[in-house]
Amino acid sequence: MPRTADVTLGAGLLLLVLGGGLLRVGPPGPTGPVDWGAFALAVTAGTAVAYRLRFPVAALAVVNAVTAAWFHLDYHGRLITIAPLIGCYTLAARRGWQAGAVGGLLTAACTVVTVRFTMSGEWLGDQVFNALPLVAVATALGAAVHSHRAFAAGARDWAERLAEARTDQVRRQAAEERLEIARELHDVFGHTMAAISVQAGVAVHVMQRRPEQAADALSTIKRISDEGLAEVQVLLGAMRAQDLRTATGGLAKLDKLLATAGVKAEVSVRGENRTVPVAADLAAYRIIQESLTNVRRHARGATTVRLELSYGDELHIAVRDDGRPGEEPTTVGGHGIEGMRARAEKLGGTLTAGRVEDGFGFEVRCALPLGRDIP
Repeated sequence: MPRTADVTLGAGLLLLVLGGGLLRVGPPGPTGPVDWGAFALAVTAGTAVAYRLRFPVAALAVVNAVTAAWFHLDYHGRLITIAPLIGCYTLAARRGWQAGAVGGLLTAACTVVTVRFTMSGEWLGDQVFNALPLVAVATALGAAVHSHRAFAAGARDWAERLAEARTDQVRRQAAEERLEIARELHDVFGHTMAAISVQAGVAVHVMQRRPEQAADALSTIKRISDEGLAEVQVLLGAMRAQDLRTATGGLAKLDKLLATAGVKAEVSVRGENRTVPVAADLAAYRIIQESLTNVRRHARGATTVRLELSYGDELHIAVRDDGRPGEEPTTVGGHGIEGMRARAEKLGGTLTAGRVEDGFGFEVRCALPLGRDIP
């Protein structure tokens, strides 16, 4: 069924044509009386206009035939010519300028033939020159509407694709940030549990002979546990916020980190100790933290760890212990080393790790650019 607006338009055309014919108003034309034949033609034209959106080609053909019959039967008035103009506009608006041009040319041909043979006019007389511009205007207007609609639809599609692309990008970024936070959680748990293990071992060893030292070890375990829990809470909050920049850690907390190293820590700083970008600061802290964790887990007989920081265009980090050669080889290929290397490479830096060739120990070296933040 046609829409209410289309039915209304068809009924309005019907009343306009019949009313003009019965009341003898409107543009002059044939002067014959309006009878049941005229009523049937007007109803046919109105019905075709009502269904023009579903069948634009058929509707245009019907209204052209009705118009020719109207003039051939000499019914009063020219208001019936509105129907072909509506048909030309609709065809061009629905099918584009090419179909509209074909429909306009056919309508123009029907107009010329009707004027010549039913109204005894001339092929190129005033009546023809008055009718053809109206057909051209109706067709051009329909083609313009079709072009506008196509442009608007293309713009909507482009906007939807852009919105989908942005949504996918946001989702990818959120997934990457969550993966990064998962790595942070791994490092926090690894470091905290390793520190607790060392202090618990001390407490067990000295519990009988030096209970006061065991109490100190247990206090240290509590402090390390509280700090680790606080870091986990911050990281989980960052995961809910989907923002890695709120994560805890950083070189400002380096003293607390070294205090839980479990071995003597010697720190050497070169260059200006300045504020570094958030991403580099967090990555440097985690790399040092993971290196110290590996010392506690794998370095045999290590008593000292040496940390070197060198500030410049890049932040250079070196962590070296004095453990005996013979630590587990999985240290190099383990998840911790690979995680540190991934952190450095994400920021455009480099990281190497391996046993020291000219002596005891294991060394991690890293270079982090300081000219950019999280991409």
